[in-house]
Amino acid sequence: MPTPGNWRKSSYSGPGDGNDCVEVANLRTRIAIRDSKAPTQARLSFPADAFTAFVEALKSPPGQQ
Repeated sequence: MPTPGNWRKSSYSGPGDGNDCVEVANLRTRIAIRDSKAPTQARLSFPADAFTAFVEALKSPPGQQ
């Protein structure tokens, strides 16, 4: 499992409502995700290539996935 220093929050997160977001950690072959409001609770992890494909699809304009 990731250590506290492995977790990072989006650079778009700022003060106020920006403090409530997801954090990600790179675990070599997997990517872990957690809720920044509840960091000790449940986490999800995905194969790194699947997470990369998901993020790239989010960047694509609608209808071009």
